[in-house]
Amino acid sequence: MKLYALSVRRWWVLVPAVLALILTTWLIGASPVPVPSLLGGGGPAQIKHFVPVIMSVAVMYCLDRRLLEAELTAVVPVRRLDRAAASAAAVLLLAATPAVGLDVARNTLLILALALVVRRIANEATAVAAGLLYIIANVMLGQPPDPLGYRIGSWWALPLYPAGSMPALVIVVVLFAAAIAWGLAPRARTL
Repeated sequence: MKLYALSVRRWWVLVPAVLALILTTWLIGASPVPVPSLLGGGGPAQIKHFVPVIMSVAVMYCLDRRLLEAELTAVVPVRRLDRAAASAAAVLLLAATPAVGLDVARNTLLILALALVVRRIANEATAVAAGLLYIIANVMLGQPPDPLGYRIGSWWALPLYPAGSMPALVIVVVLFAAAIAWGLAPRARTL
C-alpha cells in the first residue's frame, strides 16, 4: 500500500502544493484584482481568495490517479488510505496557518470539502471547477453594497469572513469532516 500511495496516487504532491500555497500567499496574496460584481459596481478581490485552488488541484490529481483493478482486489481498502491522505492535507494546511493566515487555511479546507463532495457526484475535473466557481461566486455576489456604498459581507459567503471568525472555522471543520466521510466513500464498481 505504501508503494501504491507513493507511485500511483502520488500523495507526496501535497507537500509541494502546500509550499506553492505558502509562496503564492506570501508573494502576491494581498494584491488586489479587479472583479466585476453582479450586485452593483466592481470591487477588488485579493489573490489570496483564489489560492485554495492550488491544494484542490493537488488533492484531485492524486485521487484521479488510480488502478481500478488493484483497488478492487486490495486487502486494505484504498479509501482508508485516501481518508488518511486527505486528513494529512488538512493537517499540513493547519500547520501552514502561521505562514498563510487562518483565513487562507480555512478557505482551502472549505474548497477541499466542496471538491470532495462534487468528486463523489461527478469527477475530479468537475470538482476543481466547482471550487473555483464557488470562489468566483463569493467574490462577485458575496459583498453587496449597502445604501451608503459600503460593502458588507453576506452570511453565506464563508470565504469572505474575517480571518479570526471562529463560527466560520467551526462550520468549515464540520463540512470538511462530513466531506471526508461521504466524499471518499467507494464509488459504484464498474469494470
